[in-house]
Amino acid sequence: MKSSTIDPRLAQRLSEAEARLAEVDQALSDPAISADPEQLRTLGQERADLDPLVRLGRELLRVRDAFEEAELLARDSDDPELQALAEEEVEDLREKLDTLVRDARELLVPSDPLEDRPAVVEIRAGTGGDEAGLFAADLFRMYRRLAERKGWAVELISLSEGIPGSLKEVIFLVQGRGVYGRLRYESGVHRVQRVPQTESQGRIHTSAATVAVLPEAEDVDLEIDPADLRVDVFRSSGPGGQSVNTTDSAVRITHLPSGLVVSCQDEKSQHKNKAKALKVLRSRLLDQKIAEQEAKRALERRMQVGTGDRSAKIRTYNFPQNRVTDHRIGLTLHRLEDILDGDLEEVIAALRMAKEEERLEATEE
Repeated sequence: MKSSTIDPRLAQRLSEAEARLAEVDQALSDPAISADPEQLRTLGQERADLDPLVRLGRELLRVRDAFEEAELLARDSDDPELQALAEEEVEDLREKLDTLVRDARELLVPSDPLEDRPAVVEIRAGTGGDEAGLFAADLFRMYRRLAERKGWAVELISLSEGIPGSLKEVIFLVQGRGVYGRLRYESGVHRVQRVPQTESQGRIHTSAATVAVLPEAEDVDLEIDPADLRVDVFRSSGPGGQSVNTTDSAVRITHLPSGLVVSCQDEKSQHKNKAKALKVLRSRLLDQKIAEQEAKRALERRMQVGTGDRSAKIRTYNFPQNRVTDHRIGLTLHRLEDILDGDLEEVIAALRMAKEEERLEATEE
């Protein structure tokens, strides 16, 4: 902030918050409201949300006035010593104004209700044959190592293997504080550039895997009519032992209205497989619902983050250069091994900061 002027849009929002707080206080003093527990609770929560913003707005105006006085004194004083003191105060108050404006803008950004939801993560090998499957396995390990670092729990839902050490597809649930809020930016196409073990000429190959991160759906998020589901059971294949392979324990659920199909054969119990498949289906339907809501708002996104288009390449892992580049924000880090070992905090923090800036700007439009 180079001057004492507060952005008119921010000033208006703060003024509206002050006026609304007065209205809420007046309503809370009404005996009729006091006799209605539901209204009392709703207004009490609104007041709790408004109060810190109003207090900050008042402090912002106080510091702005002090800044203007110091600026005037620094400009018009004939006393060199007094002028120097005023100039020093101007710089201190400018820093306070910067901080207060940033804090006010952050308070005006609506909180994300999905931030602390568990996340359903789906990784699928893309273009590149067996090498893509090996890379998908690398990504799975990367997220498991991240979960270990953060103290999150990982529950395997479904896994389909390729050649030894590779994965065709894996679906898993991650639970813990702030999981979806941090993992949501991993959705998209991840590209790897390296020399495959099977490459005798030492040529660098490019392969890809897709990652989809979905918020775990709760019962209140959406209702699924049982009549809209077709449930098929079949014999499991692949690893799991004799009891898995000789019983119809695998489950495939088709959501008829949307055409979404989810299969699960990880458990020996048909009941458990059905429960896991329903969990993935609900999360996919919620993700679809959120994407449709965002599309209706017609918000132009400058970054491929969140629940947006997953068809675009979001990140490249270049082994020869020991480089990881996130193309959405132009971030390049030369510590590929650490990142594949789950040290993703710097990348996630940068993506979250970029997203917050986008949201902050949206509140002032």
